[in-house]
Amino acid sequence: MYRPEYCAGIDEVGRGPLAGPVYAAAVVLDPLIDIVGLKDSKVLTVKKREELNTIICAEAVDYAIGRADVEEIDSINILQASLSAMQRAASNLCVPLDFALVDGNTAPRLSCPSDYLVKGDSKFDAIKAASIIAKVARDKEMLELDSIYPGYGFAKHKGYPTPAHLEALKTLGPSPIHRMSFSPCKQMLD
Repeated sequence: MYRPEYCAGIDEVGRGPLAGPVYAAAVVLDPLIDIVGLKDSKVLTVKKREELNTIICAEAVDYAIGRADVEEIDSINILQASLSAMQRAASNLCVPLDFALVDGNTAPRLSCPSDYLVKGDSKFDAIKAASIIAKVARDKEMLELDSIYPGYGFAKHKGYPTPAHLEALKTLGPSPIHRMSFSPCKQMLD
């Protein structure tokens, strides 16, 4: 029986924030379905990202999410935690992968052949889709964490080091979801 090659696009979001987990997604797109408007999640509005997220989830052959929490980030470093999240996303797929293309300059060890593509989130549709899926999932978690840890503004900046976040960090000190291995948080302990 014939089946098309299953090539996953893999991307992560949340390497730069001072708080919260890092997320990754793996997406296998149907080559016969064109999803109009796919772009790197960073250049899309929240509304457009959410619209595309719904379409991707409905039209993709398969997609999956992986994450690494703050404890893991602080324990093994953000790069290794990102690679672990990517591995988890790929292993959570239900279809057998023939190949994976990862955004960036490093690919995690996967159970299938893989390669990386610098700026892949602006060049390869499955990576663009993965960036959208991962960003929407992480943003949703950061909105939930905003209600658990009020005062930091996680709903607005999603944990990134904005002036408002840095000011809240100085005023309130680090929360349990802050990455203590990151310099601005680490300085709070010194």
